[in-house]
Amino acid sequence: MSAIVKAIRIHSHGGPEVLRWEDVEIAPPGPGEARVRHTAIALNFSDINIRRGGFYQKDPLPMPLIPGNEAAGVVTSVGEGVRDVKPGDRVGYVGVGAGFFAKTGAYALERNVPATRLVHLPDGVADIEAAAMMLKGLTASNIVNKIYRPAPGDHVLIHAAASGVGLILTQWCAHFGAVVIGTVGNAEKARVAREHGAAHTILYRETDFVPAVKAIVPQGVRAVLDGVGKDTFEKSMDCAAPFATLVNYGNASGHVPPIDIMQLSLKGTLSMWRPGVSHFLGDPERFKTLCAELFDLVQKGVLRNLAARTYPLAEAARAHADAERALFAGPVVLLP
Repeated sequence: MSAIVKAIRIHSHGGPEVLRWEDVEIAPPGPGEARVRHTAIALNFSDINIRRGGFYQKDPLPMPLIPGNEAAGVVTSVGEGVRDVKPGDRVGYVGVGAGFFAKTGAYALERNVPATRLVHLPDGVADIEAAAMMLKGLTASNIVNKIYRPAPGDHVLIHAAASGVGLILTQWCAHFGAVVIGTVGNAEKARVAREHGAAHTILYRETDFVPAVKAIVPQGVRAVLDGVGKDTFEKSMDCAAPFATLVNYGNASGHVPPIDIMQLSLKGTLSMWRPGVSHFLGDPERFKTLCAELFDLVQKGVLRNLAARTYPLAEAARAHADAERALFAGPVVLLP
């Protein structure tokens, strides 16, 4: 039997004001699906881009739509053929199968999700923790396990070190013995970044980060991990040591402009990466394996409190507005 639940929907692209708290109808879970009652919903910058009509979308998405692609919750019922989850199970998910930005819908009290996309949450990981770190943690894992793993003593520049991904990268790199230099927006974010392992912080709104980094490590950093994009990535080449690795994993300030490949030679023979999430989201079993590894690091204390800021789901517009202005440190989680 269909049910009426509350959800945040948009009927057109625009600012936070287009996010509306509305009744929506959801059908019973179909074959292979599980009904999930959400307990914690991640706010990712991709949600803001989808709301704006931003650069993630190659084709127009049908309206009205419910934003969101990451959440934790409890299974309430299952459809035909579902064996891996049952009512009462605590679960989480990131994306539901197609293109990561094509089938959103997490900004709702309840939702039907393909059961193969659900991962069981261990007892030692709270729902808010899971929602705050699945996508962000797997983004960080992609970097430190596949692209650049710092050696003890390596200097690493992490932009937006007090952001959701930034805090995870800061902790992970510090765990490997790296000396983390983090750029942050204000003194409070600097405090949070230092509490999570940053050895040095630079207030980028008050200080040009290039000479500030060079003052700390004149020979340049071994790696730059950048989720900001347009405003920081090109300048970061001037902070890099010869044969350093530069990773852009996000575009909070916009797309990185095209870069002449010859600059990589002129700046000291640099390597440059732009990882995505499709390789682990497209394979449900790989996604579950990587989540298990991530949750194990949480339970061991390697990755700890991410200073998550919470808002009621009904106040998603306020959460979006605050996130766009980068007012606070850490990830944002919406609570139904």
